Amino acid sequence: MWAFLHCLGLSLGLAYCPAQAKLCISRQLRLNGDYILGGLFPFGVRDEDAPQQSRPEGMLCTQFSAIGLLWALAMKMAIEEINNSSALLPGVSLGYDLYDTCSLPMVTMKPSLLFMSQSKSRDIGAYCNYTQYWPRVVAVIGPHTSELALITGKLFGFFLMPQVSYGASTDRLSNREMFPSFFRTIPSDRVQLEAIVDLLSLFDWNWVAAVGSDDEYGRQGLSIFSSLANNRSICVAHEGILPLPKAQDPQDLGKVGNILQQINQSAVQVVVLFSTAAAARTLFQYCIQTRVTPKVWVASEAWLVSELVVKLPGIQRVGTILGFLLQGSPLPEFSDYVARCLSQAANQTFCDSLGETLPSEEDVIGPQCPQCDHISHENISAGLQHHQTFAVYAAVYSVAHALHRSLGCNASGCPSRNATRPWELVSKMYNLRFPARSLTLQFDDSGNVDMNYDLKLWVWHRDEEPELLTVGTFQGSLELNRSQIHWHSQGNKEPVSRCSRECEEGQVRRVKGFHSCCYDCLSCKAGTYRKNRDDLTCSRCPEHQWSPDLSTQCFPRPLRFLAWGEPVVVALLLLLLLETGLSLAALGLFCHSRGSPLVQASGGSLSCFGLGCLLLVCLSPLFHLPLTGCLGTLFLRAAEVFLASEFPGRAGRLRSWLRGPRAWLLLVLLLLAEGALCAWYLAAFPQRMVTDWQVLPREALVHCQVRSWFSFGVMHGVNAALAFLCFLGTFMVQSQAGRYNLARGITFAMLAYFIIWISFIPLLANVPKVYQPAMQMAAILLCALGILTTFYLPKCYLLLWQQHLNTQEFFQSFLELGPWDRGKEGEGKATRDRSQ
Repeated sequence: MWAFLHCLGLSLGLAYCPAQAKLCISRQLRLNGDYILGGLFPFGVRDEDAPQQSRPEGMLCTQFSAIGLLWALAMKMAIEEINNSSALLPGVSLGYDLYDTCSLPMVTMKPSLLFMSQSKSRDIGAYCNYTQYWPRVVAVIGPHTSELALITGKLFGFFLMPQVSYGASTDRLSNREMFPSFFRTIPSDRVQLEAIVDLLSLFDWNWVAAVGSDDEYGRQGLSIFSSLANNRSICVAHEGILPLPKAQDPQDLGKVGNILQQINQSAVQVVVLFSTAAAARTLFQYCIQTRVTPKVWVASEAWLVSELVVKLPGIQRVGTILGFLLQGSPLPEFSDYVARCLSQAANQTFCDSLGETLPSEEDVIGPQCPQCDHISHENISAGLQHHQTFAVYAAVYSVAHALHRSLGCNASGCPSRNATRPWELVSKMYNLRFPARSLTLQFDDSGNVDMNYDLKLWVWHRDEEPELLTVGTFQGSLELNRSQIHWHSQGNKEPVSRCSRECEEGQVRRVKGFHSCCYDCLSCKAGTYRKNRDDLTCSRCPEHQWSPDLSTQCFPRPLRFLAWGEPVVVALLLLLLLETGLSLAALGLFCHSRGSPLVQASGGSLSCFGLGCLLLVCLSPLFHLPLTGCLGTLFLRAAEVFLASEFPGRAGRLRSWLRGPRAWLLLVLLLLAEGALCAWYLAAFPQRMVTDWQVLPREALVHCQVRSWFSFGVMHGVNAALAFLCFLGTFMVQSQAGRYNLARGITFAMLAYFIIWISFIPLLANVPKVYQPAMQMAAILLCALGILTTFYLPKCYLLLWQQHLNTQEFFQSFLELGPWDRGKEGEGKATRDRSQ
C-alpha cells in the first residue's frame, strides 16, 4: 500500500519529452496465452487539483508513475521466464493483461470487472452456480494499496478468483471469511508493527507519540500499534491523524500544527509515523518550517525510502529516522531487462511485429498506459532497485506454481487435459510453498508470507541524500547493532523517552493519571517483593518464604526451634542441672537422716517422697503429676499445722488421717485425680507439632501447639488448689519460742509457687512466640527450685551445719505432742521435783 506515495515521488514533475520518438510500450502490456493473468498497476496518478467527479465517466490520470510501469515490467519478465522454463508449466504458456489503477477505486473497478467478464466477452453472467464459469483471467496480480485491495478483494472473493497483491498490507485482508481468495507476497502490517514495538522495548522507550495518515493504511496501523504497545507496557502519549494531500483544505496545516503542538506538550522524544509518503512529507515540511525540536522518528515502510521525503530540503534537521524495510531477493538482471524493453519499444520494426495479441478494450477502459509511450530510461532509472519489485515477481511465481500443481505437471509436461478454473486454483494456493529466486516462500492460513525485515537508519553525508544503513534485522525477534546507530543528540547520546524514571530494584509503580507509564515508585516492604518489572503492586511471598525490604524475590524460610546451642537453652540446662543436683543431694540427705527428729518433723518418708516427686518435676514431660505428689505431701503437713493451731482439741483424733497408711491413701487419691485430668487433656486436646510461618519475619517456627488453654489451666487446677490450701493453713500460724516453725517453710514455698505461676501468665503473653516454650520450661524449673529452696534446703542446712539443733526438743511441739501429752509431761516433772 505504501508504494502508492513512493510512486508519487517518481512521478511529480515527470513529463515526457515531446521531441522524443513515440514508443510502443503500451502495446507490450498484453500477451495471449493458455492462461491469462490480470495485472493492476499504478501507471498514472490523478492530479491533486482535479475536480471532484460527479458523473460516472472515465477518469484521466495526467501524471505518470514510473514505479507502476517498473512493477508491470517485473510481472512481464517473470511470465517470460516461466514461459521459457522447462521445469515450471512445461508446454503451458501464460499470458497477461495489465491495466492502470490510477490509485483510485473508480479506475480500478473497470479492469477488475473486465477480468471477471466471461472469456471473449464483456459480459458478467448472473448464475446460481459459478463452478462452470470461465472468466477472462485465471488470477489477478495486484493491486498495490490496501484501499484498492479491500474493494477488489470482495469482488474477486465472491467468484473465488485468486488475487495476489504485492503491496496491500492492512491486517484486515487476513480475514479469510471476507477475503477467501486473497493472497499477498508481503507480510501483514502487524509483523512490521511488532518489529517497531520490539525496537521501542529494546531502547526502553515507553512514552511515545503515534501518528498515522487518514486512510486505511494509517488508521489500521495506529489501531494495531496501540494494541501491541499496550501489551508491552508502552504508553502512547498522543495519537494523531494526518490529512492526505489529495483532501487538503485550508485547515489541514492547522491540523498538522495541532498534532505537533500536542507531541511537544507530551514531552515525548520518539514518534512512530505510520503513514503514506505524501502525508509524511506534509508533516515534515511543517516540522522544518517551525523548527520543531529534533526527535527520533520511527518510519513505516511506506515512506522510509520515498523520494518525496528523502529529497525534502532540510529533512536532515528533523532528528534520527529509523524504519523497517522488507528483505527480498535481488533481481540483478531486471535493469538490463527494462533497458531491453525500452530499446525494443523504440524499434519501429519490433513494434510493427507485435500486432494485436488480445482484443483491444480501449473503447471501454481507454488506453492502458498512454504515458508509457513517451518515457526514457532516465525517467524510470531511480526505481530500478526498488525493493518491492521482488514482491511482484514472487506473486507471479506463486500463481504459476499453484497452476503447476493443479495441472499435475511434471518434468515431461502437464498431462491434465482439463483446464483449471480460478476457483480450483484457490485451493491449490492455500499453504502453498514455492521458490522465488533465493527465497522459499509459503502462504499461511491467512494468505500471508513470512519474510524478514532490515532495520534501516538514515545516515547523512554532508548535504547528499541519506544512506540507508542496516543496523538490525527482525526475524521474529529484533537483533540490533547499537554501535552503528548515529543519534541526533549531542555526543551521540542515546535518547530517552520515558514519562517517569525507571523504578529501582524492589520498587513497584503507582500509576498517576491515565497512562501506566507515568507513575511514582513505591518500595516493597519485608514479606513482599516485585515479581515483574512492570508490576503495579508488590506480591506477597508464599507462607514458606520470606523477603527483605526492596526485594525482587523470596527466599526459603529455615526452620526455627529451640536448639541446644542457644543461650536461653544453655541457661535452662544449667538451671535444670542445678535443680536436679540440689534435689538429688537433698533426697540423699533426707534418706540418710530419715530417722532424725528434723526429717520426722518434716513428714518422714512422705518428705522423701515429696523430694523424689520434685526431682521428677524437672525430668518428666508431664510435670503436673509429680508436682501434685510434692504438693500433696506439703498439703498433709500443712493440714496438721492448721488443725493443731486452729483445732488443738481435735488434732489428735484427726492425726491418723494425716499420717501413716491413710496419709498415703489420700496422696494416691490426689495423684489419681490429677492423673485423670492429664489423661483427659491428652485424649481430648493432644498437643501436636506445628509450623508457624507468620510469627517470625524470616524463619518458620516449629513448636508444640496448645489446642486448649482452658483445659491446660484445668490441669493446673488441682495443684493450684493444693498450693492455695497449704498457704491458707500455714500463713497465720505463730511459732513457739525455742521451737522450729514448720509452717513458715510451707508458707514461703507456696508464695514462691504463686509468684512464679502468676508472673508466668503475662510473661507468656508478651514474650516472643519463639521463646514461649522456654518460658514454660523456666516456670516449671523455677517452681521446683522455689519449693526446694524455701522448704527443703533450709532443713538440709540444719542437718549439715546446725546439727546441735537436730534434737527432739527443738522439733517437738504441739504438732508432735498433743495437749494430753504435754499434761503428762508436766505431771512427771512435778513428781521428779518432789522426790528430789
